Amino acid sequence: MTQKRLAALFGAVLLAFSVVMGRLYLLAQNQEYAQTAQAQTVTTLTLENSRGNLYDCNGTPMTGYGQQYYALSIPGESSYAELFQYVPYSEQAYLYEKRNALAPFLIQVDRDLTDQGIYTYSVPNRYCPLPLAEHLIGYLNGDGTGVAGLEQAFDELLTSGRSAREVQCVTTAQGSLLAGSEPQLLEEQAEGQGVMLTLDTATQRVCEAIAQASMDTGCILVLDVATAKVRASVSMPEFDPDNIQCSLQNEDSPFLNRALCQYNVGSVFKPVLAAAALERGIGWYSMECEGVITINDHDYHCALDRAHGLMSIRGALEKSCNCFFIDLGMQLGGNRVAELARQFGFGQTVYLAGGLKSAEGVVPDGETLEDLGQLANFSFGQGQLMAAPVQLAAAYNTLAAGGVYRSPSFLEAVIDETTGEAVRQLYQPDTRQVVSASTAETLCDMLAGVVNEGIGSQAAPQNGTAAGKTGTAQTAVFNQEGREEMNYWFAGFYPAEDPIYTIVVLQDGTPEPETSSAAIFAQVCDGLFWLQSEETRAQILEQQEKLEEEQAKSAASS
Repeated sequence: MTQKRLAALFGAVLLAFSVVMGRLYLLAQNQEYAQTAQAQTVTTLTLENSRGNLYDCNGTPMTGYGQQYYALSIPGESSYAELFQYVPYSEQAYLYEKRNALAPFLIQVDRDLTDQGIYTYSVPNRYCPLPLAEHLIGYLNGDGTGVAGLEQAFDELLTSGRSAREVQCVTTAQGSLLAGSEPQLLEEQAEGQGVMLTLDTATQRVCEAIAQASMDTGCILVLDVATAKVRASVSMPEFDPDNIQCSLQNEDSPFLNRALCQYNVGSVFKPVLAAAALERGIGWYSMECEGVITINDHDYHCALDRAHGLMSIRGALEKSCNCFFIDLGMQLGGNRVAELARQFGFGQTVYLAGGLKSAEGVVPDGETLEDLGQLANFSFGQGQLMAAPVQLAAAYNTLAAGGVYRSPSFLEAVIDETTGEAVRQLYQPDTRQVVSASTAETLCDMLAGVVNEGIGSQAAPQNGTAAGKTGTAQTAVFNQEGREEMNYWFAGFYPAEDPIYTIVVLQDGTPEPETSSAAIFAQVCDGLFWLQSEETRAQILEQQEKLEEEQAKSAASS
């Protein structure tokens, strides 16, 4: 009985063993299971998720510049020692930490190491080694998401057609490559879109170089007169979009795009009152400046309490006579001047895309300007009046363009990056006739006089003629030494005859700049001169020769 039970038990065990072995055989023959087992040894590393680029008005990329390299590091001390000398300092700790990892990883290196037998892959740098228009373009966070500027405003569009690149490795349990296998570069292409800006790279670089050499804080704007498209937008101080951390503690607020922020305006506002007078038909208006004018028992002074004598509109612009424009403001009335200021673009936000826009600025309302003290301040650009440099550029561009206001534009079109063709136009300016062509022409001639014969002489370029107006605005903000931090402006156009560019220079929050804004304006004009065609340069020089001849004749006759 016992033997029979043992035989039965042995038979049952043998049957179970046969079933298990048969099952294992079937599993071994199943390709799906085999592939699953193999997949468990595959390491996939993301090399790049591409992002649409930003381009200048000529189609030149302003992002996606040059290459950066990533090496495949195989875990182990030998790989660590081999790569250490090529890894940027900021990544060396990461390389050390990962040296004994159980899977391959990618690490940034400073060159292509393929010729040394190291698997190396290249991806485009997002930004230029020398930052370009970084305040307007913005920057990305560590995840590659736009968090400032146009990178943020167009984040969804720039990532919508993203293509992916991955490195796939078949590895052993220790993380080394499986014998006989090599890493595979997998690429998934997609039709991406980019954004074309109105900026011109050459013009932007010229203005950036001048700003770096001449100002600590401020901005430079250059507009194309015919279209009001922004060809250069520079803000100082700069920051490195690839190393945001190093600028976070900078007291000069390097992340502010000063072209879009609002500031006290000062005397660059005076041409608006002159335009109002010409439009009303009182261009003949004059008054005797004694250096001080009293309104509501408060004395308002010209610079240095200087008595300018009998002043016309032309003379008052050339001398920047505060007393004349205060008196003129009283004659015109606050509502008339404020309404014309709004027509020139003051108090109107300039929109770019998404949430990116300029400050609205401040134009005092009618009730405020019923106070004669407020009206007096407003009449020479002080008091509550605030404006962004881009708004001021639009106002001066209106004069240069025959009295036609066009809203400034930083954006041209959305483009297909595969074909380079425009998918959607972004340039849609608001246009309106603000003053007559004759008023604009007269004011342009007067502003040329400010440079040729008035206090704006430092704005005269070496090549060609220019027109414009100085401005020094009080801010009521004082530094630790008790000195008031002023805003120093120069706004105008180049050349004076048949203007091509409107230019605004601002140096903000400084008691006194080392280089005047007028002198910086002149440098910008000379830089722009050399970017013109030979024919255009010849025309600009011919206009300059005619002006010099006229000045010589005038001097001889007097």
